[in-house]
Amino acid sequence: MLRALARLVVFALGPALLIAQDRRPNILFIYSDDHAAHALSCYGSTINVTPNLDRLATEGMRFANCFATNAICGPARASVLTGKYSHRNGFARNEQTFDGDQWTFPKALRTAGYATALIGKWHLSSDPQGFDHWSILPGQGLYHDPWFLENGERRRLKGYVTDLITSQTLAWLERWRTEDRAKDKPFLLMCQHKAPHRNWQPAERHAQLFADQEIPLPATFDDDWSQRSAAAAGTTMTIERHLTENDVKGKAPDGLDAAARKRWLYQRYIKDYLRCIAAVDESVGSVLEWLDAHGLAEDTIVVYSSDQGFFLGDHGWYDKRFMYEEALRAPLLVRWPKHVAAGTTCESFVLNVDFAPSFLELAHAELPADLQGRSITPLLRGATPADWRRSMYYRYYEYPDPHDVRPHFGVRTERHKLIRFPDLDAWELFDLSADPHELVSRHDDPAYATVRAELELELARLQAELGDDGTVHDPRLARFAAVTPQQLGRWAADEAWQFPSAKLRSSPRDVDLDVSAVPFSFGAKVVRRGAEGVLAACGGSQRGYALWLERGVPHFAIRNGRELRAVRGPTALPEGRETLVVGALANDGMLRLFVDGTAVAEAPGFPLDGLPTEGLSLGVDAETAVTDARALFNGTLRDVRLWRGTVAHW
Repeated sequence: MLRALARLVVFALGPALLIAQDRRPNILFIYSDDHAAHALSCYGSTINVTPNLDRLATEGMRFANCFATNAICGPARASVLTGKYSHRNGFARNEQTFDGDQWTFPKALRTAGYATALIGKWHLSSDPQGFDHWSILPGQGLYHDPWFLENGERRRLKGYVTDLITSQTLAWLERWRTEDRAKDKPFLLMCQHKAPHRNWQPAERHAQLFADQEIPLPATFDDDWSQRSAAAAGTTMTIERHLTENDVKGKAPDGLDAAARKRWLYQRYIKDYLRCIAAVDESVGSVLEWLDAHGLAEDTIVVYSSDQGFFLGDHGWYDKRFMYEEALRAPLLVRWPKHVAAGTTCESFVLNVDFAPSFLELAHAELPADLQGRSITPLLRGATPADWRRSMYYRYYEYPDPHDVRPHFGVRTERHKLIRFPDLDAWELFDLSADPHELVSRHDDPAYATVRAELELELARLQAELGDDGTVHDPRLARFAAVTPQQLGRWAADEAWQFPSAKLRSSPRDVDLDVSAVPFSFGAKVVRRGAEGVLAACGGSQRGYALWLERGVPHFAIRNGRELRAVRGPTALPEGRETLVVGALANDGMLRLFVDGTAVAEAPGFPLDGLPTEGLSLGVDAETAVTDARALFNGTLRDVRLWRGTVAHW
């Protein structure tokens, strides 16, 4: 009787109590790069077979509707780590640097007593934090004989990158088994593959895979994008025009007509892509075998996913980024033998921001209040909460490079999708039931007027709920207010330097010039004789800041990668009279321009995400330029200074 009553109590209280009764599981998170869901046979692929990944689906749960919130490599990884959308974690574009000082779930699990490790692709520029051990590929990494940064030490390994990530993963598991397991420390192991990212270089053993067969063309291979906005037609990621000889490892044969050439390019691309996936599938098999051999399968939750989907010739494309289904949808497979019913499928909407809260709950760790994702543990038990999301929000930022995909945002429901391209003042609306391939936008169709109005309201609701007003919050700005003024450098203090003849170059690697991730002020006392010219600049086209004149009007700008923010004064500086001009990234995160101590212009700013690699120049912007301003300054500069903190005058 008492046992029956206990079972009733457990059933009534649900998944949370069941988790609390269990020993904390090991967590093995396997993450690939650009692996489209429709390139796994357990998701219905017609072009390849993935037996080891299928094993996860057969022995666990397959999520049919897992979506990226920003379908691009680095931002997707940042959302997984933080449980927040790009506009909250500050990492919206690949060229940015992730703020590793902010909260991440590996830090929380390490604090909770987990042994933590990261092996493979990172792609967030800053060093990983929260890991007992990490071994990452610098940047995108190489497929063959790649470099690794192991706990900060650079080393090159011989072999194929997927195999090397696998061997390091197994070696770390062996160390955990002999060192940490005895201490009752469960593990979080993040095994993150480079494959199948462009330019799709397979292992030698797979070089002839698919050689004797023709891969079927996708249904939308010859889509002409004519019944959508201009956003689709304007991209530079088409099979026929934008795949390079480096991508397809050769030149198309002479004499092919346009259609035949496009098919040839597709076959070369897709076969290498699938060959790279074959190695990832083998890697998953090796790790599962290790868990079986050491009796750890029952105590380990294995999660497989990818940063987003990928266009496999769909719509004639080969990349991602768009909110269209092939790029938006990511695979998600979860095996946890004790608690997840084998061979099950979950149709509920799951997002990559859900991973962090899920791992925390599984580890019995506290969930921060500001997470924007939600734990999927009820779904793993087969119970979808009544208030589970029925729509999802998406936003993409990176433009124009590398593929000219316009910034856009939108909402997807079970049946419909609404996308807004603000730069083009364009909308798209798709009926996913009637038009699953998203070929015809119904936004201007009167028959969809009611649907359109409902989607617009839902889009506005999600933006308000998630706090997305179009700007990307930088977590580092919260620390700005604590920075007090500190002078770092001073030049030409005692006498005016005449330009364009005089010039100073100083190494930014000097710690005294480091203003990365802090507010700073940069200025000089100026007497102009001409109307154009660079007053002072530090850094170049990848990162830096600059003061310059256009038609006598002062400007100040700061650059991180392809992102540039600038402010301009309202009027020209007086000619022949000394004026103090200061550009500042202020303590409140605003970019400000001061003239003789008075703020004359401001705009939202962002911190420098690292130290500029080019020097400090006066009267010119040497080497690569921070901005398009390149003219030599004609006049005098005196008392040039750089400060940490906001300083309007001196």
